Amino acid sequence: MMEGTMDGIQHLRVLIANQRPDRLALLAEVVSGLGHEVIAREIHVSEVAGVTARLRPDLALVGLGESDEHALELITAIVKEAYCPVIALLQVYDAAWVNEAASRGVFAYIVDTRPDELQSAIDITLRRFVEYQQLQGAFEQREAEALDAAERKRGQQRRALELHDGVVQALSVAHLALELDRVDESRVALLEALESARAIVSRSLQELGREGVSLQALIHDSSPSAR
Repeated sequence: MMEGTMDGIQHLRVLIANQRPDRLALLAEVVSGLGHEVIAREIHVSEVAGVTARLRPDLALVGLGESDEHALELITAIVKEAYCPVIALLQVYDAAWVNEAASRGVFAYIVDTRPDELQSAIDITLRRFVEYQQLQGAFEQREAEALDAAERKRGQQRRALELHDGVVQALSVAHLALELDRVDESRVALLEALESARAIVSRSLQELGREGVSLQALIHDSSPSAR
C-alpha cells in the first residue's frame, strides 16, 4: 500500500524486473534512493507472475535486458496478475517495442533513468493511472446502469406477457361462455381472470419494490397529471 510522508512524496512498494542482474541491482539502488521500497527483484518470466500476485506491488518497473522479447514477456506476466501501473525502462527509444509493450499493458515508458527523471515519470504515471481508474469506474457504472435498465425492461415485458396469457385469455373464455348463456362458467372464468390479475399485480409490485420503486412513485407516474 502507498504511504504518504510529510515531504509529500508517496513511498511505494515497487517490483523491479530485468533479465540482467547488474541492471537490476543498479535500478534497486535508484529506487531505494528515492525513498521507495523494493519488494521484489525478478529475472525469470516463470516466477514474476507468482511474485506479483502474492506481493501486490504499488508499481512495477521493467527494464530491457539482453532480449527484447524477454522484457515483453515480463510485462505480460506482471500485467496479468497486478492491479498497478507498469513502467518500461529503455536504454534507447524503440517505437516498435514501445507499441508492442503498450499492447501488452505497459502504462508508460522512460528512456532517461536518472533518479530525478525516474521520480518524475513515477509521479506522472501514478496520476494518470488514478485518472484511468476513475474513468474506467465511470464506464463500468454506466454499463451496470444500462444492464439494470435492460433487465427492468425485460421484467416489464414478462409481466405484460403474463397479463395477456393469464388474464386476457381468461376474459375471452368468460365472454364466450356468457355468449353461450353459460352464466356459471362465465362467472368462474371471470373470477379466475381477476385472481390472476391480482397475483400478477402483487408480484409486479414486489419486484418493483426490490428495484427501489415506491408505491407512491408508481401512483404519481400513473396519474393523468404526470403524463
